Amino acid sequence: MAKNAPDLSPTDAGRVLTVTEFTRRVKEVLKGGLPPGWVRGEVSNLRAQASGHVYFSLKDAGAQLACVLFRGDATRQSVKLRDGQQVLAYGEVDVYEARGQYQFITRALIEHGAGQLQQELEQLKQRLAAEGLFDAADKKPLPLLPRTIGLITSPTGAAVQDFIRILQRRRWTGRLVVLPAKVQGEGAAAELVAMLRTAEALKIFDLLVIGRGGGSIEDLWAFNEEPLVRAVAACAVPIISAVGHEIDYTLCDFAADVRAETPSGAAELISSDFLAVTERVRSAGGNMEDIIATRAERARQQLDHARSRLRLLSPAAAIEQNHLRLDDLRNRLDSALRASVQHRRETLGTARARLAAVSPEKRVQGESHRLLALWKRLESASPPSVLKRGYAIVRDAEGRPVSRAKGVKAGQPLVNEFHDGKLQVRVE
Repeated sequence: MAKNAPDLSPTDAGRVLTVTEFTRRVKEVLKGGLPPGWVRGEVSNLRAQASGHVYFSLKDAGAQLACVLFRGDATRQSVKLRDGQQVLAYGEVDVYEARGQYQFITRALIEHGAGQLQQELEQLKQRLAAEGLFDAADKKPLPLLPRTIGLITSPTGAAVQDFIRILQRRRWTGRLVVLPAKVQGEGAAAELVAMLRTAEALKIFDLLVIGRGGGSIEDLWAFNEEPLVRAVAACAVPIISAVGHEIDYTLCDFAADVRAETPSGAAELISSDFLAVTERVRSAGGNMEDIIATRAERARQQLDHARSRLRLLSPAAAIEQNHLRLDDLRNRLDSALRASVQHRRETLGTARARLAAVSPEKRVQGESHRLLALWKRLESASPPSVLKRGYAIVRDAEGRPVSRAKGVKAGQPLVNEFHDGKLQVRVE
Protein backbone atom coordinates (compact mmCIF):
# COMPACT_ATOMS: atom_id res chain seq x y z
CA MET A 1 0.00 0.00 0.00
CA ALA A 2 1.26 3.49 -0.86
CA LYS A 3 2.80 5.57 1.90
CA ASN A 4 0.37 7.81 3.87
CA ALA A 5 -2.64 5.97 2.37
CA PRO A 6 -5.11 4.96 5.13
CA ASP A 7 -6.07 1.38 5.65
CA LEU A 8 -9.28 0.30 3.91
CA SER A 9 -11.64 -1.00 6.57
CA PRO A 10 -14.77 -3.06 5.77
CA THR A 11 -16.86 -0.03 6.67
CA ASP A 12 -14.89 2.22 4.28
CA ALA A 13 -15.16 -0.31 1.46
CA GLY A 14 -18.87 0.36 1.25
CA ARG A 15 -18.20 4.03 0.59
CA VAL A 16 -15.78 3.56 -2.41
CA LEU A 17 -16.94 5.67 -5.38
CA THR A 18 -17.01 4.63 -8.99
CA VAL A 19 -15.43 6.94 -11.57
CA THR A 20 -18.86 8.06 -12.68
CA GLU A 21 -19.94 8.84 -9.12
CA PHE A 22 -16.75 10.76 -8.41
CA THR A 23 -17.08 12.76 -11.62
CA ARG A 24 -20.67 13.68 -10.80
CA ARG A 25 -19.61 14.92 -7.37
CA VAL A 26 -16.92 17.09 -9.00
CA LYS A 27 -19.58 18.42 -11.35
CA GLU A 28 -21.88 19.27 -8.45
CA VAL A 29 -19.07 21.00 -6.58
CA LEU A 30 -18.04 23.08 -9.60
CA LYS A 31 -21.55 24.04 -10.61
CA GLY A 32 -22.54 24.82 -7.04
CA GLY A 33 -19.42 26.79 -6.22
CA LEU A 34 -19.06 28.74 -9.50
CA PRO A 35 -22.17 30.69 -10.48
CA PRO A 36 -22.57 31.96 -14.07
CA GLY A 37 -20.31 34.89 -14.89
CA TRP A 38 -18.06 36.67 -17.39
CA VAL A 39 -14.61 35.43 -18.54
CA ARG A 40 -12.14 37.42 -20.63
CA GLY A 41 -9.60 35.75 -22.92
CA GLU A 42 -8.20 35.26 -26.41
CA VAL A 43 -9.97 32.89 -28.84
CA SER A 44 -7.92 29.97 -30.18
CA ASN A 45 -8.49 26.48 -31.64
CA LEU A 46 -11.80 27.65 -33.13
CA ARG A 47 -13.85 24.83 -34.68
CA ALA A 48 -17.35 25.12 -36.10
CA GLN A 49 -19.13 21.77 -36.44
CA ALA A 50 -21.68 20.79 -39.08
CA SER A 51 -24.20 20.46 -36.24
CA GLY A 52 -23.97 24.22 -35.65
CA HIS A 53 -22.11 23.92 -32.33
CA VAL A 54 -18.91 25.96 -32.00
CA TYR A 55 -15.91 24.78 -29.96
CA PHE A 56 -13.00 27.03 -29.00
CA SER A 57 -10.61 27.88 -26.20
CA LEU A 58 -10.17 31.06 -24.21
CA LYS A 59 -6.64 31.68 -23.03
CA ASP A 60 -4.35 34.22 -21.50
CA ALA A 61 -0.68 34.14 -20.55
CA GLY A 62 -1.23 31.67 -17.73
CA ALA A 63 -4.08 29.28 -18.53
CA GLN A 64 -6.53 27.94 -21.10
CA LEU A 65 -10.26 27.27 -20.81
CA ALA A 66 -12.23 24.90 -23.08
CA CYS A 67 -15.48 26.48 -24.26
CA VAL A 68 -18.53 25.39 -26.23
CA LEU A 69 -21.21 27.56 -27.83
CA PHE A 70 -24.24 25.44 -28.65
CA ARG A 71 -26.18 26.00 -31.86
CA GLY A 72 -29.13 27.81 -30.28
CA ASP A 73 -26.83 30.30 -28.53
CA ALA A 74 -24.54 30.59 -31.54
CA THR A 75 -27.34 31.78 -33.82
CA ARG A 76 -28.07 34.70 -31.47
CA GLN A 77 -24.52 36.10 -31.39
CA SER A 78 -23.51 39.18 -33.40
CA VAL A 79 -19.78 38.53 -32.85
CA LYS A 80 -18.04 36.64 -35.67
CA LEU A 81 -15.45 34.54 -33.86
CA ARG A 82 -11.91 34.16 -35.20
CA ASP A 83 -8.63 32.93 -33.79
CA GLY A 84 -6.65 35.59 -31.94
CA GLN A 85 -9.74 37.62 -31.08
CA GLN A 86 -10.14 39.02 -27.54
CA VAL A 87 -13.68 38.48 -26.22
CA LEU A 88 -15.78 38.61 -23.05
CA ALA A 89 -17.75 35.37 -22.68
CA TYR A 90 -20.73 34.90 -20.34
CA GLY A 91 -21.69 31.39 -19.21
CA GLU A 92 -21.33 28.70 -16.59
CA VAL A 93 -18.97 25.84 -15.90
CA ASP A 94 -19.99 22.24 -16.59
CA VAL A 95 -18.33 18.84 -16.68
CA TYR A 96 -18.38 16.55 -19.72
CA GLU A 97 -18.62 13.31 -17.75
CA ALA A 98 -17.62 10.97 -20.59
CA ARG A 99 -14.15 12.53 -20.62
CA GLY A 100 -13.99 13.93 -17.13
CA GLN A 101 -13.31 17.35 -18.68
CA TYR A 102 -14.70 20.61 -17.45
CA GLN A 103 -15.71 23.26 -19.98
CA PHE A 104 -17.27 26.68 -20.09
CA ILE A 105 -20.80 26.65 -21.56
CA THR A 106 -20.91 30.01 -23.35
CA ARG A 107 -24.21 31.85 -23.61
CA ALA A 108 -23.14 35.31 -24.84
CA LEU A 109 -20.06 36.94 -26.39
CA ILE A 110 -18.76 40.50 -26.60
CA GLU A 111 -15.69 41.45 -28.66
CA HIS A 112 -12.97 42.96 -26.44
CA GLY A 113 -10.32 44.08 -28.99
CA ALA A 114 -7.51 42.39 -30.94
CA GLY A 115 -5.67 39.55 -29.27
CA GLN A 116 -2.16 39.98 -27.96
CA LEU A 117 -0.67 37.58 -30.54
CA GLN A 118 -2.41 39.39 -33.38
CA GLN A 119 -1.06 42.70 -32.10
CA GLU A 120 2.48 41.34 -31.95
CA LEU A 121 2.12 39.86 -35.43
CA GLU A 122 0.88 43.14 -36.91
CA GLN A 123 3.66 45.16 -35.26
CA LEU A 124 6.35 42.78 -36.57
CA LYS A 125 4.79 42.76 -40.03
CA GLN A 126 4.82 46.58 -40.22
CA ARG A 127 8.44 46.76 -39.03
CA LEU A 128 9.71 44.18 -41.52
CA ALA A 129 7.67 45.72 -44.35
CA ALA A 130 9.26 49.11 -43.57
CA GLU A 131 12.69 47.49 -44.04
CA GLY A 132 11.64 46.35 -47.53
CA LEU A 133 11.69 42.67 -46.59
CA PHE A 134 8.43 42.02 -48.47
CA ASP A 135 9.11 44.14 -51.60
CA ALA A 136 7.74 42.57 -54.77
CA ALA A 137 10.75 43.78 -56.77
CA ASP A 138 13.00 41.41 -54.81
CA LYS A 139 10.92 38.30 -55.52
CA LYS A 140 12.65 35.62 -57.61
CA PRO A 141 10.71 33.94 -60.43
CA LEU A 142 9.95 30.26 -59.96
CA PRO A 143 11.71 27.84 -62.35
CA LEU A 144 9.44 26.61 -65.11
CA LEU A 145 10.41 22.94 -64.75
CA PRO A 146 12.21 22.34 -61.45
CA ARG A 147 13.96 18.97 -61.48
CA THR A 148 14.72 18.80 -57.74
CA ILE A 149 12.40 20.23 -55.07
CA GLY A 150 13.04 20.43 -51.34
CA LEU A 151 9.98 20.28 -49.02
CA ILE A 152 10.74 21.65 -45.54
CA THR A 153 8.02 20.41 -43.19
CA SER A 154 7.15 17.77 -40.62
CA PRO A 155 7.72 14.32 -42.17
CA THR A 156 4.75 12.88 -40.24
CA GLY A 157 2.19 15.55 -41.14
CA ALA A 158 -0.65 15.12 -43.61
CA ALA A 159 0.81 17.94 -45.70
CA VAL A 160 3.62 15.67 -46.95
CA GLN A 161 1.24 12.96 -48.12
CA ASP A 162 -1.07 15.48 -49.80
CA PHE A 163 1.88 17.13 -51.55
CA ILE A 164 3.24 13.80 -52.86
CA ARG A 165 -0.20 12.51 -53.85
CA ILE A 166 -0.94 15.54 -56.02
CA LEU A 167 2.46 15.40 -57.74
CA GLN A 168 1.97 11.69 -58.48
CA ARG A 169 -1.60 12.18 -59.70
CA ARG A 170 -0.43 14.86 -62.11
CA ARG A 171 2.53 12.68 -63.22
CA TRP A 172 5.25 15.13 -62.24
CA THR A 173 8.60 13.48 -63.03
CA GLY A 174 11.12 15.46 -60.96
CA ARG A 175 12.80 14.54 -57.66
CA LEU A 176 11.30 15.49 -54.30
CA VAL A 177 13.41 15.59 -51.13
CA VAL A 178 11.60 15.95 -47.78
CA LEU A 179 13.68 18.02 -45.33
CA PRO A 180 12.29 17.19 -41.86
CA ALA A 181 11.76 19.88 -39.22
CA LYS A 182 9.36 20.73 -36.37
CA VAL A 183 6.55 23.00 -37.52
CA GLN A 184 5.08 24.07 -34.21
CA GLY A 185 6.03 24.43 -30.59
CA GLU A 186 9.21 25.56 -28.91
CA GLY A 187 12.28 25.42 -31.12
CA ALA A 188 10.29 24.89 -34.33
CA ALA A 189 11.38 28.17 -35.93
CA ALA A 190 15.05 27.44 -35.17
CA GLU A 191 14.79 23.97 -36.79
CA LEU A 192 13.13 25.44 -39.85
CA VAL A 193 15.89 28.07 -40.19
CA ALA A 194 18.59 25.41 -39.83
CA MET A 195 16.99 23.16 -42.44
CA LEU A 196 16.53 26.10 -44.82
CA ARG A 197 20.25 26.94 -44.58
CA THR A 198 21.16 23.28 -45.06
CA ALA A 199 19.07 23.18 -48.23
CA GLU A 200 20.88 26.25 -49.56
CA ALA A 201 24.30 24.78 -48.74
CA LEU A 202 23.53 21.53 -50.60
CA LYS A 203 23.12 23.49 -53.87
CA ILE A 204 21.03 20.72 -55.45
CA PHE A 205 17.58 22.28 -55.27
CA ASP A 206 15.88 24.23 -58.04
CA LEU A 207 12.97 25.14 -55.76
CA LEU A 208 12.13 25.01 -52.04
CA VAL A 209 8.71 24.71 -50.39
CA ILE A 210 8.28 25.49 -46.70
CA GLY A 211 5.02 24.98 -44.84
CA ARG A 212 2.56 22.81 -42.94
CA GLY A 213 -1.16 22.15 -42.63
CA GLY A 214 -3.67 24.46 -40.99
CA GLY A 215 -4.12 25.25 -37.31
CA SER A 216 -4.65 28.01 -34.83
CA ILE A 217 -2.52 31.12 -34.72
CA GLU A 218 -0.50 29.48 -31.96
CA ASP A 219 0.09 26.37 -34.09
CA LEU A 220 1.34 28.51 -36.98
CA TRP A 221 3.32 30.95 -34.86
CA ALA A 222 6.73 29.49 -35.80
CA PHE A 223 6.20 30.83 -39.32
CA ASN A 224 5.76 34.33 -37.90
CA GLU A 225 8.99 34.40 -35.90
CA GLU A 226 11.45 37.00 -37.12
CA PRO A 227 14.54 34.75 -37.65
CA LEU A 228 12.62 32.41 -39.94
CA VAL A 229 10.95 35.25 -41.85
CA ARG A 230 14.33 36.87 -42.49
CA ALA A 231 15.85 33.54 -43.54
CA VAL A 232 13.03 32.97 -46.04
CA ALA A 233 13.44 36.47 -47.50
CA ALA A 234 17.23 35.99 -47.84
CA CYS A 235 17.05 32.49 -49.35
CA ALA A 236 19.06 32.26 -52.58
CA VAL A 237 16.85 29.46 -53.91
CA PRO A 238 13.33 30.39 -55.11
CA ILE A 239 10.93 29.48 -52.30
CA ILE A 240 7.19 28.92 -51.94
CA SER A 241 5.49 29.46 -48.58
CA ALA A 242 2.59 27.03 -48.10
CA VAL A 243 1.32 27.41 -44.54
CA GLY A 244 -2.13 26.50 -43.23
CA HIS A 245 -5.42 26.87 -45.08
CA GLU A 246 -6.65 29.48 -47.53
CA ILE A 247 -7.60 31.94 -44.76
CA ASP A 248 -4.30 31.57 -42.91
CA TYR A 249 -1.57 34.16 -43.50
CA THR A 250 1.87 34.15 -41.90
CA LEU A 251 4.82 36.50 -42.30
CA CYS A 252 6.64 33.76 -44.23
CA ASP A 253 3.93 34.13 -46.90
CA PHE A 254 4.96 37.77 -47.40
CA ALA A 255 8.71 37.03 -47.29
CA ALA A 256 8.65 34.10 -49.75
CA ASP A 257 8.85 34.53 -53.51
CA VAL A 258 5.39 33.00 -53.96
CA ARG A 259 2.59 32.16 -51.49
CA ALA A 260 0.47 29.04 -51.93
CA GLU A 261 -2.78 28.79 -50.00
CA THR A 262 -1.97 25.27 -48.79
CA PRO A 263 0.76 22.64 -49.29
CA SER A 264 -1.59 20.97 -51.77
CA GLY A 265 -1.91 24.31 -53.57
CA ALA A 266 1.89 24.48 -53.82
CA ALA A 267 1.98 21.01 -55.42
CA GLU A 268 -0.68 22.06 -57.91
CA LEU A 269 1.21 25.28 -58.71
CA ILE A 270 4.43 23.38 -59.38
CA SER A 271 2.80 20.65 -61.45
CA SER A 272 0.64 23.12 -63.42
CA ASP A 273 3.68 24.42 -65.31
CA PHE A 274 4.75 20.81 -65.87
CA LEU A 275 1.32 19.94 -67.24
CA ALA A 276 1.35 23.05 -69.46
CA VAL A 277 4.73 22.10 -70.96
CA THR A 278 3.56 18.52 -71.41
CA GLU A 279 0.48 19.78 -73.23
CA ARG A 280 2.62 22.01 -75.46
CA VAL A 281 4.84 19.02 -76.34
CA ARG A 282 1.77 16.94 -77.13
CA SER A 283 0.35 19.76 -79.24
CA ALA A 284 3.67 20.17 -81.06
CA GLY A 285 3.69 16.44 -81.79
CA GLY A 286 0.19 16.69 -83.20
CA ASN A 287 1.17 19.68 -85.34
CA MET A 288 4.18 17.77 -86.64
CA GLU A 289 1.95 14.85 -87.61
CA ASP A 290 -0.38 17.28 -89.41
CA ILE A 291 2.56 18.82 -91.29
CA ILE A 292 3.81 15.39 -92.35
CA ALA A 293 0.32 14.39 -93.47
CA THR A 294 -0.06 17.66 -95.43
CA ARG A 295 3.27 17.21 -97.16
CA ALA A 296 2.47 13.59 -97.93
CA GLU A 297 -0.85 14.65 -99.47
CA ARG A 298 0.91 17.34 -101.50
CA ALA A 299 3.41 14.77 -102.72
CA ARG A 300 0.56 12.46 -103.67
CA GLN A 301 -1.02 15.25 -105.69
CA GLN A 302 2.28 15.92 -107.42
CA LEU A 303 2.58 12.22 -108.16
CA ASP A 304 -0.92 12.16 -109.62
CA HIS A 305 0.00 15.15 -111.80
CA ALA A 306 3.18 13.44 -112.94
CA ARG A 307 1.20 10.32 -113.76
CA SER A 308 -1.20 12.37 -115.89
CA ARG A 309 1.73 13.86 -117.82
CA LEU A 310 3.23 10.42 -118.23
CA ARG A 311 0.05 9.21 -119.87
CA LEU A 312 0.45 11.92 -122.50
CA LEU A 313 4.19 11.39 -123.06
CA SER A 314 4.63 7.64 -122.79
CA PRO A 315 3.98 5.15 -125.63
CA ALA A 316 0.51 3.69 -125.43
CA ALA A 317 1.82 0.18 -124.97
CA ALA A 318 3.81 1.18 -121.82
CA ILE A 319 1.00 2.91 -119.96
CA GLU A 320 -0.66 -0.26 -118.64
CA GLN A 321 2.64 -1.48 -117.25
CA ASN A 322 3.35 1.88 -115.61
CA HIS A 323 0.03 1.82 -113.70
CA LEU A 324 1.33 -0.91 -111.42
CA ARG A 325 4.62 0.90 -110.87
CA LEU A 326 2.90 4.19 -110.03
CA ASP A 327 0.58 2.52 -107.52
CA ASP A 328 3.55 0.89 -105.87
CA LEU A 329 5.42 4.21 -105.67
CA ARG A 330 2.40 5.91 -104.10
CA ASN A 331 2.14 3.26 -101.38
CA ARG A 332 5.81 3.67 -100.58
CA LEU A 333 5.72 7.47 -100.54
CA ASP A 334 5.07 7.94 -96.81
CA SER A 335 8.05 5.85 -95.81
CA ALA A 336 10.22 7.40 -98.52
CA LEU A 337 9.61 10.92 -97.08
CA ARG A 338 11.18 9.87 -93.78
CA ALA A 339 14.05 7.90 -95.31
CA SER A 340 17.63 9.13 -95.53
CA VAL A 341 19.23 10.66 -98.61
CA GLN A 342 20.85 7.36 -99.41
CA HIS A 343 17.51 5.58 -99.32
CA ARG A 344 16.07 8.18 -101.68
CA ARG A 345 18.99 7.65 -104.08
CA GLU A 346 18.38 3.92 -103.98
CA THR A 347 14.68 4.45 -104.64
CA LEU A 348 15.49 6.77 -107.55
CA GLY A 349 17.95 4.23 -108.93
CA THR A 350 15.27 1.55 -108.74
CA ALA A 351 12.82 3.85 -110.54
CA ARG A 352 15.37 4.59 -113.27
CA ALA A 353 16.07 0.92 -113.72
CA ARG A 354 12.38 0.17 -114.07
CA LEU A 355 11.91 3.03 -116.50
CA ALA A 356 14.83 1.81 -118.60
CA ALA A 357 13.16 -1.58 -118.78
CA VAL A 358 10.10 0.01 -120.43
CA SER A 359 11.62 0.85 -123.93
CA PRO A 360 10.08 1.28 -127.48
CA GLU A 361 11.79 -1.94 -128.70
CA LYS A 362 8.58 -3.90 -128.28
CA ARG A 363 6.78 -1.52 -130.61
CA VAL A 364 9.60 -1.78 -133.19
CA GLN A 365 9.36 -5.56 -133.01
CA GLY A 366 5.60 -5.35 -133.59
CA GLU A 367 6.08 -3.06 -136.60
CA SER A 368 8.64 -5.47 -138.00
CA HIS A 369 6.13 -8.30 -137.85
CA ARG A 370 3.54 -6.09 -139.54
CA LEU A 371 5.98 -5.16 -142.33
CA LEU A 372 6.82 -8.83 -142.85
CA ALA A 373 3.13 -9.61 -143.24
CA LEU A 374 2.74 -6.77 -145.77
CA TRP A 375 5.78 -8.03 -147.66
CA LYS A 376 4.24 -11.49 -147.85
CA ARG A 377 0.99 -10.05 -149.17
CA LEU A 378 2.93 -8.04 -151.76
CA GLU A 379 4.94 -11.07 -152.72
CA SER A 380 1.74 -13.09 -153.26
CA ALA A 381 0.48 -10.41 -155.66
CA SER A 382 3.70 -10.22 -157.72
CA PRO A 383 3.71 -11.48 -161.44
CA PRO A 384 5.74 -14.60 -160.73
CA SER A 385 3.25 -15.64 -158.04
CA VAL A 386 0.35 -14.99 -160.44
CA LEU A 387 2.00 -17.06 -163.19
CA LYS A 388 2.44 -19.93 -160.77
CA ARG A 389 -1.31 -20.02 -160.25
CA GLY A 390 -1.85 -20.90 -164.02
CA TYR A 391 -1.97 -17.45 -165.57
CA ALA A 392 0.16 -16.28 -168.56
CA ILE A 393 1.35 -12.88 -169.84
CA VAL A 394 0.94 -12.10 -173.56
CA ARG A 395 3.62 -9.79 -174.97
CA ASP A 396 4.21 -8.43 -178.52
CA ALA A 397 7.48 -8.70 -180.45
CA GLU A 398 8.85 -5.65 -178.53
CA GLY A 399 8.03 -7.27 -175.16
CA ARG A 400 5.06 -4.99 -174.34
CA PRO A 401 2.13 -6.68 -172.55
CA VAL A 402 -0.96 -7.24 -174.71
CA SER A 403 -3.97 -6.68 -172.43
CA ARG A 404 -6.77 -6.71 -175.05
CA ALA A 405 -7.67 -8.84 -178.08
CA LYS A 406 -8.74 -5.77 -180.00
CA GLY A 407 -5.90 -4.41 -182.01
CA VAL A 408 -4.16 -7.74 -182.51
CA LYS A 409 -3.67 -8.52 -186.23
CA ALA A 410 -3.71 -11.85 -188.01
CA GLY A 411 -0.28 -13.24 -188.54
CA GLN A 412 1.16 -11.02 -185.77
CA PRO A 413 3.84 -12.83 -183.75
CA LEU A 414 3.30 -12.91 -179.92
CA VAL A 415 5.06 -14.37 -176.92
CA ASN A 416 3.16 -16.17 -174.13
CA GLU A 417 5.07 -16.05 -170.82
CA PHE A 418 4.36 -18.89 -168.35
CA HIS A 419 5.90 -19.44 -164.93
CA ASP A 420 8.20 -22.12 -166.35
CA GLY A 421 9.11 -20.44 -169.67
CA LYS A 422 8.01 -18.54 -172.82
CA LEU A 423 6.18 -19.76 -175.91
CA GLN A 424 6.21 -17.93 -179.31
CA VAL A 425 2.89 -17.98 -181.19
CA ARG A 426 1.31 -16.39 -184.29
CA VAL A 427 -2.20 -15.01 -184.56
CA GLU A 428 -4.50 -16.74 -187.07
